[in-house]
Amino acid sequence: MHTFIGLYQDIGPALSLLVLVTFLLAGAVKGVIGLGLPTIAMGLLGLGLPPAQAAALLIVPSTVTNVWQLSTGGHLRPLLRRLSGLLSMIFVGTCLGSLWLGIDSGPWAVHGLGAALVVYALYGLIGPQLRVTPRHERWLGPLCGLTTGVVTAATGVFVMPAVPYLQSLGLNRDELVQALGLSFTVSTLALAVGLAGQDALGGQALGASLLMLAPALLGMIAGQWLRQRISPVLFKRCFFIGLAVLGAHLLFNG
Repeated sequence: MHTFIGLYQDIGPALSLLVLVTFLLAGAVKGVIGLGLPTIAMGLLGLGLPPAQAAALLIVPSTVTNVWQLSTGGHLRPLLRRLSGLLSMIFVGTCLGSLWLGIDSGPWAVHGLGAALVVYALYGLIGPQLRVTPRHERWLGPLCGLTTGVVTAATGVFVMPAVPYLQSLGLNRDELVQALGLSFTVSTLALAVGLAGQDALGGQALGASLLMLAPALLGMIAGQWLRQRISPVLFKRCFFIGLAVLGAHLLFNG
C-alpha cells in the first residue's frame, strides 16, 4: 500500500488510473492471444510516463505471466535446444543495446516505439505467413535475437522481429504459445538487467511493479475466459488495428 501511495503521489491520480487500467487490458489481451502484455503496456504507458519508468513497471507482471505461459505445454526442453541461438542473442542484444542506447535515450525512443508498434500491427494485419526452413534457423535465429534485443533496449517492446520469426517456424499452437513465453521471459529478464545498469530499477520501482501483478493476472484470467467466447480472428484484427492507431500516435506525436 505504501508503494502504491508513493506511486500515486509521484504521478498523480489520472496516471495512476491509467497504469491500473493498462495492466488490466494488457493482461486480458495476453490471456486471449498469448502475447501483447508488454506491447500494450509500453504503448499506453508511453502516453504519460517516460519509457524507463514504464518499462520498470512492466518487469514483475511480464516475468510472472511469461513464466506461467512457458511452464505449460510440455515442449520446454526441445524448444530450449531449438531456440538457443535466438534466446542467447536476445539477452546479449538487450544488454549491449542498454549500454549503447538506453531505454531513456531521448524523445526518439518514443517515436521508435511507435514505429515498432505500427510495423508489428501491419504485419499482423496484412503480412504473409512466412516459413523458415531448418537450414536457415542456425543463422536467422541469432540475427533475429540480436535485433530483438536492441529494439527491446531502446523501446521496452520485445515483439519485433522475434514474434514473426517464431510464427514462421511451423510450430503447433501449444509449441508456439510456449515458445513465445520463453522468448518473452528472456527478454524481460534481460531488460531488467539493462534497467538495473541504468539505475532505473531500484527497490521503489520493483515495489511498484509488484503491485501491477494483481491487475495483470486478473486481466489475464479474464482474457482466458473471453478467449472461449469470441472469435480469435476477430479479436486479433481489432487488436492489431488498435495497435496501429496507438503506434501512429506515438510515432508522430510522442
